[in-house]
Amino acid sequence: MESVTTPFGRRPMTLGMLASQVRGRAIAPGRTADKWKLFRALCEARVKLGVTDRALALMNALLSFYPKAQLSAEEGLIVFPSNAQLSLRANGMAEATIRRHLAVLVEAGLIARRDSANGKRYARRGEEGVLSEAFGFSLAPLLARAEEIERLAADVEAERLVLQRLRERLTIARRNVVKLIETGLAEGIPADWELYRARYREILANLPRKASALDIAPILDAVEALAEDLTKLLEIRAISENTSGNPLQIERHIQNSNTESVHESEPLLEKEQGERPAPERKGWSEPPKTFPLGLVLAACPDIVPYGPGGSIGSWRDLMAAAVVVRSMLGVSPSAYQRACEVLGPENAAVTMACILERANEIQSAGGYLRDLTRRAEREEFSIGPMVMAALRQRGGPMRKVS
Repeated sequence: MESVTTPFGRRPMTLGMLASQVRGRAIAPGRTADKWKLFRALCEARVKLGVTDRALALMNALLSFYPKAQLSAEEGLIVFPSNAQLSLRANGMAEATIRRHLAVLVEAGLIARRDSANGKRYARRGEEGVLSEAFGFSLAPLLARAEEIERLAADVEAERLVLQRLRERLTIARRNVVKLIETGLAEGIPADWELYRARYREILANLPRKASALDIAPILDAVEALAEDLTKLLEIRAISENTSGNPLQIERHIQNSNTESVHESEPLLEKEQGERPAPERKGWSEPPKTFPLGLVLAACPDIVPYGPGGSIGSWRDLMAAAVVVRSMLGVSPSAYQRACEVLGPENAAVTMACILERANEIQSAGGYLRDLTRRAEREEFSIGPMVMAALRQRGGPMRKVS
C-alpha cells in the first residue's frame, strides 16, 4: 500500500487531505476523463463543492500543465509548476493568493499535495527521459471524483431549469393578475379592486431579491390562485351579462350600468327577422347570419368552450362566447361595439370566432378587428371568405351554402 504523503513545513495534515489521498488511490483501472470537459462540469458544480471562482482559475492553470487531454492514472497525475509559472497562467494571480486558493482546492478534495523533502516541486526522469518520480500536486482526487462532479453539475443544471421555469410562470401569473384587474376596472365590474391590488402587493412583498426555487414556489402558487379568483369573477360576470343581451348591448352595459328591458336586449329570432327591420349598417351589404351556425362552429370550433356551460347551441350562445373571447384577446369594448354596429352582432361574433382560430398568428386582435371593421365600412370586407378559409384550414367540406 502506498504511504500517505504529509505536507511540507508548518502546514498541518488534515483528515480532508488524508481522504483525498485515499480517494486518489481508489481510481478504477482504465478510468480516464477529458480534463476540460471535467473542468466545465466542475465550474457548473462549484457552489455545491464549495469552490470559489479564483480557485477555479487556479485549477484551470494546473490542468494546463497536464500534457494530455485525457486524465489517466497510467499516464501519471502529478503536475509540478512553480508559483511563478502558475501566476503567469492564472492571469497574474499574486503568490499569496495562489497559496490561499491552492489550500481551498486541497480542502475541497479536488487535488492532493505530494511534497518533496524540501517542499520544492520537480520531477525526476529515467535514462530514456521517462518520468519516474514527481513532486507537486496530484490530480488523482479530481479524476476519482469525476462521476460525482458530473452528477452534481447535472443537478445544478436541472435546478437552474426548474428555477427558470418557475420565474417564467411567475412572470406570466403576475401579468395575468395585473391585466385582469385592469380589465375589471375598465369594464366597470363592481368589485373591491383595491383589495385585490393590496392582496397582490402583499404576496409579492415576500419575494426575495435573489429568490431560489423554494422561495418562488409558494409565491407562484399564491399569485396563480389570485389570478384564478379574478378569472372566475370576470367569467361569472361575463356569463351573467350574456344571458340578458346580445354582444352590442352587453358591451354598452359593461361600460355603463344602465339597465335595459329583456325584450330590447334579446337578439332577433329567425321569425322576427322578417317582422322587424334590421338596423341600418353603413357600408355593409351582407345580411346577418349568412352561414348556418353549424358551419360556423365547424370552421371555428375553438370558440365552443367559451359558450355558456362550455357549449354553443344557438346564435345567442355564440354571441355570448364572443364577448368572453373579446376580453380574453384584449379587444377593447369600443372596438367590438363598433364591429357590432357595422357588421351586425351575429357577424361580429363570427368574426371574433375566426380571429380566435388565428390568435397565434395575429399580434393585435383589437387592431385586426378595427381594420376589418373599417374595410367593411368601405365594402372591402366580406365575412364569407374568412369563414370558408377557416373551414379549409380545418379540412372541412367545401360546399355552397345558400
